[in-house]
Amino acid sequence: MKQHPGEIEIASYDYPLNEDRIAKYPLEQRDLSKLLIYKEDEIRESVFKNIGQELPENALLLFNETKVIQARLQFFKDTGAKIEIFCLEPVAPTSEIQMAFAQKSAVIWKCFIGNSKKWKNGKLTKKLIIDGAEVEFYAERKGMDGEAHLVEFSWNPDHLVFSSLLSHSGLVPLPPYLNREAEKDDIDRYQTIYAKQDGSVAAPTAGLHFTDEVFDSLESININIEKVTLHVGAGTFKPVSSDQIGDHEMHTEKIIISKSTIENLLDKKKDKIIVVGTTTMRTLESLYWYGVKLKIDENALFKIDQWDPYQEKYQINDCLEDVLRVILGHMNKYELEVIQGETQLMIAPGYDFKVADILITNFHQPKSTLLLLVSAFLDGNWENVYDYAINNDFRFLSYGDSCLLFKQ
Repeated sequence: MKQHPGEIEIASYDYPLNEDRIAKYPLEQRDLSKLLIYKEDEIRESVFKNIGQELPENALLLFNETKVIQARLQFFKDTGAKIEIFCLEPVAPTSEIQMAFAQKSAVIWKCFIGNSKKWKNGKLTKKLIIDGAEVEFYAERKGMDGEAHLVEFSWNPDHLVFSSLLSHSGLVPLPPYLNREAEKDDIDRYQTIYAKQDGSVAAPTAGLHFTDEVFDSLESININIEKVTLHVGAGTFKPVSSDQIGDHEMHTEKIIISKSTIENLLDKKKDKIIVVGTTTMRTLESLYWYGVKLKIDENALFKIDQWDPYQEKYQINDCLEDVLRVILGHMNKYELEVIQGETQLMIAPGYDFKVADILITNFHQPKSTLLLLVSAFLDGNWENVYDYAINNDFRFLSYGDSCLLFKQ
């Protein structure tokens, strides 16, 4: 590797994105979004509903089945000041996301707070009607954790679970670049049709284009479907503010992968692997590096740090099949049906992809880590793709159009 990715200048990954190119709302029909196809240095376009015509038969397609939670909560002080609380991740009594949602007593979450200067202390109260009964919902600051605030949520009566409070009082956490308030339709549209595992504060947007009809078309060409979970954090919107990406700290996200998914990956190792979105890509590549760590140390934790793949000690150059067998051996030994871990993985130009052959993704923000991932996958040819999209009226970002990229 000629240059460590940490030395990359983020200014090289800028491009002009005018406000009118950002899709503020989704199309009425999910699968009518435009589809840019990049294969063997050629660019052409189609419509997403026809994506099955572009994919190889007998491939394995993997998507992220995380579900966006209504993570934005609005409280009002007695003075009338609006305090907005953005729930990031649970801390106590558990950091496990599903258990945190099932709590019937007070919970503490890491949060961002809007208008925090107006809320120094004291308990905020919000009255709700849930199942015909009045519920009082409370929020109280409990300190800081890095850049995040610790907020304790409690409620009365306390027979309700926390997820019920969120679903009845929370708002859809739309990306800040949409510059609008969430609307009723966003509850459905800022969610994939296959979303299942509560836990994300941002949608894995490449999946927003899929419909039942698209899945039927994939089934007709014997494409096998598998799923993983990566709970998308607010850090996905964090811009790279440093000149070099080595000074940018990647956000940590929780991932969950089942034994059956790994077994299917192993069975399909000779066929093409298609990943839906950058979150699925980071999950699968993190899985590979976990296997490498297990091979070096059988007690290794499933925790992938930002620069792990670029460290010489992990360059054992094992093929995907060998690494997956190591992971399955570990799971069999400890009778695990799923593995859970954390990843901070930074995929940037110079990265050697281990799993995916084809990537389905949206168009990403300038100077973002997601754009770095796309550049790495296309061996630096991202500008040709984005120039074409800009010059041919493609819609950008979360509610925008999509592209189908074949690895260079």
